[in-house]
Amino acid sequence: MRKYLLAHIFASKYLHIMEARRDVFQAIADPTRRQIMGMIAHENLNLNAIAENFDMTRQAISLHIKILAECGLVVIKQQGRERFCEAKFDQLNEVSEWIEQYRKYWDKKLDSLELYLEKLQKERKHGKKKK
Repeated sequence: MRKYLLAHIFASKYLHIMEARRDVFQAIADPTRRQIMGMIAHENLNLNAIAENFDMTRQAISLHIKILAECGLVVIKQQGRERFCEAKFDQLNEVSEWIEQYRKYWDKKLDSLELYLEKLQKERKHGKKKK
């Protein structure tokens, strides 16, 4: 019984934190959300205007927009009866920084490969065979 009580306390206290910790990587992982981001990058759109571009329910689009808002990529502004989505893509810097480390890694690898291929080419020109 004690194990179940501890498991319940853990689940109720910590699992909702994991759900609430959405990040920009979760937002861009989904193609629908990326498409929504592309649409609102050009202009603020209301939820209906966004939903018209998809073959899914308005509720499903609302969920995608909610996730984008939780990640800080979209701000929803009420204007009269309408809710408009405004792009706030500053959070994408986190993705850019993460990608940059791998770009540097592959740049080094490709530079090294280029030097190796140049060396092989020079050896072939001079008739030397690599041992």
